Amino acid sequence: MNSPSDPRVRLHVVTGKGGAGKTTVAAALALALTARGQRVLLVEVEGRQGISQAFDVAPLGTSERLLVTDPSGGELLGLAVDAKSALLEYLQKFYKLGRAGTVLEKVGAVDFATTIAPGVRDVLLIGKVYEAVGRRTKGAKKRPVYDAVVLDAPPTGRIARFLAVNSEVSEVARVGPVRNQADSITRLLQSPSTAVHVVTLLEEMPVQETRDAIAELGDLSLRVGSVIVNGRRPSLLTEDQAATITEETSGVRDSLAAALGAVDIKAGPAMVTGLLQEGTDHVLRTRLQAEQSEVLADLPVPVHTLPHLPEGVESGGLRLLADTLDEQGGV
Repeated sequence: MNSPSDPRVRLHVVTGKGGAGKTTVAAALALALTARGQRVLLVEVEGRQGISQAFDVAPLGTSERLLVTDPSGGELLGLAVDAKSALLEYLQKFYKLGRAGTVLEKVGAVDFATTIAPGVRDVLLIGKVYEAVGRRTKGAKKRPVYDAVVLDAPPTGRIARFLAVNSEVSEVARVGPVRNQADSITRLLQSPSTAVHVVTLLEEMPVQETRDAIAELGDLSLRVGSVIVNGRRPSLLTEDQAATITEETSGVRDSLAAALGAVDIKAGPAMVTGLLQEGTDHVLRTRLQAEQSEVLADLPVPVHTLPHLPEGVESGGLRLLADTLDEQGGV
């Protein structure tokens, strides 16, 4: 398995169960790579404008835009890939249609092609990422334009089908430029240059979906770089304190009320009940996190853990996540 820090990896595909924060993690990973002096492209393909929200900038377009310049010399650019524009670009590149492509869009042919043939649509979306990974500078010393490309990919429920471009396209194009493009993309995805990172939460359903996704990706010969646990909450209680709180006896209630009174907080029965419930919920969440951490520890891939951010990614939260990934060897 490739690790995120494997120098051969130039395409980082980030997926995860919906709601696990994969866009935030993709942004943090891209930011961490940028802090290492790299020129990085962060790409989204779902039309949600999650990247622009993470960096609090105007919505991204179909052309690369500079998002961050790092003191290390690194640069982070963003791109939102749209199937329509990708198809028009594809038609111009392979068939030199020029203005005819605009006519096709006007009569609805572009919408038809990107809707009726989802396999072709995915080839077009990933094709833009493939082109960015392979793009080279001009001149005698040709080098990659981007040191790394980070793809904010579809969620785990759809990631295997999204990346299985060959099997999807074989149903609609057995030969020709579309099939050749799909074959080239598959070679990149299955090469040491690509790593898929799965974002999860320490909850039963996301962890199970993570395990299923890793198995599916393995069946497609796609390498999993790491599992990234997002939003882990710290334990605020010792084991003895946790055991005491979950007892919910009258003695516990009296002790809590007395402790609050000692600091001049007048606590009635409703407040005491609410505080004990908060404490019980915290204990149960902490225990669940520990259980699911053990499940993830059995996976044959590195596991990195990011902290819960009560205030979101604002006020430096995204940079904190990036630094945490870097410290854990996640880049």
